[in-house]
Amino acid sequence: MPNAAISIAALAMGYLLGSIPFGVILTRAAGLGDIRAIGSGNIGATNVLRTGRRGLAALTLLGDALKGTAAVLITALLFGGTAPILAGFAAFVGHIFPVWLKFRGGKGVATYLGVLAALYWPAGIVFAVIWGGAAWLTRTSSLGALTASLVTPIALFLFGASPIAWLFVFLTVILWLRHEENIRRLLAGREGRIGGAR
Repeated sequence: MPNAAISIAALAMGYLLGSIPFGVILTRAAGLGDIRAIGSGNIGATNVLRTGRRGLAALTLLGDALKGTAAVLITALLFGGTAPILAGFAAFVGHIFPVWLKFRGGKGVATYLGVLAALYWPAGIVFAVIWGGAAWLTRTSSLGALTASLVTPIALFLFGASPIAWLFVFLTVILWLRHEENIRRLLAGREGRIGGAR
């Protein structure tokens, strides 16, 4: 298959997998209605947790991460080369701009982690530890994610994984832009805490 065709296939496969809205699917299946009408209106695990259903939140987190992982691993198996990097990028974009939800998706943290774990798992561990640790200490998921995402490209460069590091420089910028409102609330001391009402 020509390189251009492989690139297009990898991007399409990654986008379609990334655009699966697990938060919406799982909460509707559980009879909770549309997660976008609850809390922050986000489709990710943090907002699903606001329903009081920890199991659903965990499943949402897992699903959103694994779709990124699947996009990378499937394209690595089928095509190799740079296809997994393209698919990982597309999966992240698909989560944020899913075609099924009129391009209004989540903030991408779990999918970011899933892609990272598949492309370079040691950096995935670094991200998960920092995210979990910072979130636990501050009880603020967004601060944990923002901190971990800042460290990720640096860790990748230190590990010698430059092509992947440059991808995550770009993904980190997007992730921070998606967290603009969270950053404003953090600076104002109004960001919701884990287990809180918002």
